[in-house]
Amino acid sequence: MVRDPVCGMQVKEDSQYYELYEGNTFRFCSQGCLQKFHANPAQYFEAPHGASATHTHTHTHTHTVSSQQAPAGDATTEYTCPMHPEIRQMGPGDCPICGMSLEPLIPELDEEENPELKDFSKRFWWSLPLTVAVTLLAMAGHAIPLFHGESQNLIELALTTPVVLWAGWPFFKRGIASVKNRSPNMWTLIGLGTGAAYLYSVVATVLPSIFPESFSVGGRIGVYYEAAAVIISLTLLGQLLELKARSQTSSAIKSLLGLSPKTARRIAQDGTEEDIPLTHVHEGDQLRVRPGEKVPVDGEVVEGESAVDESMLTGEPVPVTKRAGDTLIGATLNTSGSLVMRATKVGSGTMLSQIVQMVANAQRSKAPMQRMADRVAGYFVLTVICIALLTFFAWGFFGPEQGWVFGLINAVAVLIIACPCALGLATPMSIMVATGKAAGSGVLFRDAGAIENVRKVDTLIVDKTGTLTEGRPVFDRAIGATPFDAQEVIRLSASLDQGSEHPLADAIVSHARSEGIQLVKPETFESGSGIGVRGLVEGKQLQLGNTALMEEAGVSVEPLKDQAEKLRESGTSIIYLAVDGALAGLLAVSDPIKPTSKEAVARLQAEGVQVIMATGDGHTTARAVARELSIEEVHGEVKPQDKEALVVKLQALGKVVAMAGDGINDAPALARADVGIAMGTGTDVAMNSAQVTLVKGDLMGILRARALSVATVRNMRQNLLFAFMYNGLSIPIAAGLLYPFFGLLLSPMIAALAMSLSSASVVFNALRLRQAHVV
Repeated sequence: MVRDPVCGMQVKEDSQYYELYEGNTFRFCSQGCLQKFHANPAQYFEAPHGASATHTHTHTHTHTVSSQQAPAGDATTEYTCPMHPEIRQMGPGDCPICGMSLEPLIPELDEEENPELKDFSKRFWWSLPLTVAVTLLAMAGHAIPLFHGESQNLIELALTTPVVLWAGWPFFKRGIASVKNRSPNMWTLIGLGTGAAYLYSVVATVLPSIFPESFSVGGRIGVYYEAAAVIISLTLLGQLLELKARSQTSSAIKSLLGLSPKTARRIAQDGTEEDIPLTHVHEGDQLRVRPGEKVPVDGEVVEGESAVDESMLTGEPVPVTKRAGDTLIGATLNTSGSLVMRATKVGSGTMLSQIVQMVANAQRSKAPMQRMADRVAGYFVLTVICIALLTFFAWGFFGPEQGWVFGLINAVAVLIIACPCALGLATPMSIMVATGKAAGSGVLFRDAGAIENVRKVDTLIVDKTGTLTEGRPVFDRAIGATPFDAQEVIRLSASLDQGSEHPLADAIVSHARSEGIQLVKPETFESGSGIGVRGLVEGKQLQLGNTALMEEAGVSVEPLKDQAEKLRESGTSIIYLAVDGALAGLLAVSDPIKPTSKEAVARLQAEGVQVIMATGDGHTTARAVARELSIEEVHGEVKPQDKEALVVKLQALGKVVAMAGDGINDAPALARADVGIAMGTGTDVAMNSAQVTLVKGDLMGILRARALSVATVRNMRQNLLFAFMYNGLSIPIAAGLLYPFFGLLLSPMIAALAMSLSSASVVFNALRLRQAHVV
């Protein structure tokens, strides 16, 4: 198996889609990926010429490192930094801002153990015996000298050097890189602290005569090899704990990747069936899904009837009955009957692949709260270095005997304990866990900002069709206006509606075809007004839509007004047809309210959210639906620009507005709202305009999104509060503030342990979000 460089899917080495590039053969999962690669192969392997590895302190542009700069590794996989998502490069490496090891943008289901985890584990366990030995020797040396003063220093030097220079080399390397990139970070502090303790001790061992007599303890110059060694070992231990915990934050994506079956059963044109790898499935293929099997790709039922469990993607626990013509989502479970389906989306085009991509992008985005933490951390390291220098000189000039020694040790303690790693990890870890949790509940956040903003929403504008209602309208009746009869009204309307994406149009076209009515192809077709469609059919100019469209076209609906009102009072939608500027008839289409809409609206209102309906449907129909759902404010027959204007009006009143919709006509309002919420059952345009997508397409998903938003923000605040309190209390103690009052000093080794535990605790606290209750 090889990897498709475009979408990242595993592809067989004999795939029929391939291309030669720079002497290498690359295989693809589909014609679409092959075409993308052919159009611009370079973008999948390296950054544009001139891309720099130097980070600019604005932190606003995506930082890309060319593949020539990246270490050896999987050069076809894009890597990013968990703390700084703007850092992107092909292949593994270290972040030039914080020094943290980069990780794959989208984790692989069968990926090997993290190479950094393996490396740090080896360094930790091999150096641990030396650290223990030098610590015991140093402790024993203070109580009962085992060797002559200078001999003991030399033995400690021999034991400590491998720990510092080999086990700790990655830390010094990252510290040096932070200076080169002018981006001071945790490794700057660790490198300075351990380096100062080790170098001081080496000089004291090799050239003891240059130190004053006050530096001598028990006939030898005091050294701090054990401090440097223990700090290195404890930092390695902290990194091991953190890396293992961080690996769990990608468990949601891995579980999504694991949903997809490995094979599909394809039905050939001659009726024979064979099992093929999933990567060999193409659009248009007919596939059989037997009971107990997973649906291989997105498609449409051709034959059969069965109940399909979609809970793994939609969060809906009740299986959904699927019949001929119904859509199927790849990776969902067929529970009972046998189905024959036609593949409509494969590879990276499936809903599962898009969910994985959206979750990965959201996990790597920055929350507003994180940007604040980044600004603080940028000045924090420099401040800590200044405090460490101040500590050193204050102890030296004003401290007791051996004040300079105390100053050195306390300065090292300040540098180590003030590591900003906990501050940097506080929000990214919460975001990564939250987006994974949300995806498992059928809620997709586009970015971290959406997670923060959903909880603030106090006003929700909802579309009717496909949002409050099922979105699968059923044709009711047609009424003709002289000289047109009902059959002709259906024929002309369905012919024109063949080009429309609206659910009401689909109901009309489906009914016409089921009645055997012969449709003609429209000569012209215009959509996008949000109030209906226009076009030329058999030389006749047609307008098909609501009252607003008729008024715009100057067509009077008076002849059928009374009949339309009676139908609307029962919640039925009315669509008028005008032919060459004159009313030809109307069509009535009913769309049942979703079973969950009433409960969702009631619970949102109980949480203090004002729910407003804005629909292109008629006023009477809209009021009938609103009355059943207890929605007080209703706007009917609105155009797309009217929905957008309503959002702007409410925002001007100080409201935090969310817009929920599923159609092209909702896209402007979705983009304008503080939070746009698209139904996963709607159009791609709507989903691309929104910050949140509800996979199942019902309003209960908004309640889940709000609950998770509240829990996530609370978790981020806990992490940030802990990080700030930890540093605010620990730095003065490490500097020796308590010494004049209680005679207490903080050992650099204790500081290193506290630093490691603080980072790990932030990650583990974020992981608690996996147990959050989200409705």
